[in-house]
Amino acid sequence: MRVLLIGANGYLGRFVADRLLADPAVQLTALGRGDDADVRFDLASGSPGALTRFLDAVHPGVVINCAGATRGGARELTRHNTVAVATVCEALRRSGCGARLVQIGCGAEYGPSQPGSSTAEDAVPRPGGPYGVSKLAATELVLGSGLDAVVLRVFSPAGPGTPAGSPLGRLAEAMRRAMQSGDGELKLTGLGAQRDFVDVRDVARAVHAASLSAAQGVINIGSGRAVRLRDAAAILARVAGYGGALHELDGPPGPLRPSIGHPRAESDHTAHGAPTAPIAYPDGCGSWQQADVRTARDRLGWRPRINLEESLGDIWMEAACRI
Repeated sequence: MRVLLIGANGYLGRFVADRLLADPAVQLTALGRGDDADVRFDLASGSPGALTRFLDAVHPGVVINCAGATRGGARELTRHNTVAVATVCEALRRSGCGARLVQIGCGAEYGPSQPGSSTAEDAVPRPGGPYGVSKLAATELVLGSGLDAVVLRVFSPAGPGTPAGSPLGRLAEAMRRAMQSGDGELKLTGLGAQRDFVDVRDVARAVHAASLSAAQGVINIGSGRAVRLRDAAAILARVAGYGGALHELDGPPGPLRPSIGHPRAESDHTAHGAPTAPIAYPDGCGSWQQADVRTARDRLGWRPRINLEESLGDIWMEAACRI
């Protein structure tokens, strides 16, 4: 099976590439903006005609799109997440390759949900921010394209390679700094949100399964369990061996106990000198998000295998290398 992977150097794309390369039946071609891509092409500025010519030359059976942007203003997010997908869809319509499209969507497309509920694929999407809007627009383009296509709505990926500026990455960095400086107390804010974390390697397995399946439409990829960020912080402290006290300044009183989002600003210090790490989650999804993953089980034969403690352990190992 000849597979064209777009965005192979991104956070998710790297693990998808590793998964595909481990399959001897797959012939992989990577397309992207970096020098190490097999073919250099910028989806955000390239023309559908140029991509069509490449598709006709390579003739892939599957196109996987892991490219996109998670940060930036509305214009930049639209260019990288929506216009780029329009280019892929138009090129596939023009091409004679007849390739199947696997598009990576995100849980932010749904927007806020009722605490305690699980969001299924038939929920009406109401994204609460420009990132979710740009990804939802891309999903609608794919679903309306008439192509053989599936959109995997990935909830909150975690594990090795987690960006340092992401919520869990920022938490690990704050803990690393506290341990490096010998601080016996770490004060945290913004840990009240609950998110559905899924390991990036499990996401790669889902992408591989989707590329081999005949499933179409939208399929959620998550753990099926919401975890409060303060609980993730407590697990990370245990994994890291941090013996200091964790205090949540804007949460319930007392130290964190097992029962984190984008940074707002650089870590600062309180009047008493203990470091304070603001771990915000402005993804437009409110206080709660949990995926209903029954469709992935039924249509892809996929279940998550890696638990959050293992994901956090890998995040910590990368952070610890900077001590």
